Amino acid sequence: MQNIDAQAPLDTIRQFLPCVTPKPWLEEALANQSLLLIDHANCEKKAAATAMTLLYRHTLKPDLLRKMSQLAREELLHFQQVVEIMTAREVSYVRLGPSRYASGLRSLIRQPAGEQLVDTLIVGAFIEARSCERFACLAPLLDDELQRFYCGLLKSESRHFKDFLALASQYADEDITPRLKVFADKEEQLITSPDKDFRFHSGTPARVP
Repeated sequence: MQNIDAQAPLDTIRQFLPCVTPKPWLEEALANQSLLLIDHANCEKKAAATAMTLLYRHTLKPDLLRKMSQLAREELLHFQQVVEIMTAREVSYVRLGPSRYASGLRSLIRQPAGEQLVDTLIVGAFIEARSCERFACLAPLLDDELQRFYCGLLKSESRHFKDFLALASQYADEDITPRLKVFADKEEQLITSPDKDFRFHSGTPARVP
């Protein structure tokens, strides 16, 4: 088994997140690994798209351009790797509806340009942190190939988390701690409340009678 804790600052990420992944979600993930892979591919593609959108909107911020260009390249590579695993396992890349998770967090984004950027970066930090935490939770429970793959993703995902958080602090006009609390409260609600759709970032699976 891979030494997961040696590959990412998981303690920092777990301190940042408001809660751990519920055990019922892990059980659902193990029972629906094809669906897990499909939505994982979607997540990587969406992450690359988010980075590219930030590149286009904020051309006068060189630190952001550098970090987001690196992130976009890495996320597209991860997307390619997930698709290759799916192909080898004969998992069809079918269309899935979006998770409530990202849209739930983005519903809190303020609209003035400067505040919008800071909040968007905070949302990115939470998404990357939760991805990293779930890779770490899942890896020991999966077959050798997926375990190696998810352990390999921990380092880059944890770096993305730190980059988003650092950029949010850099471009904010004030301490971002109160905004982090707002988003953390929402994130905890999305992760722990019943969720009818299983996705990579979904909440506790709803039990259908």
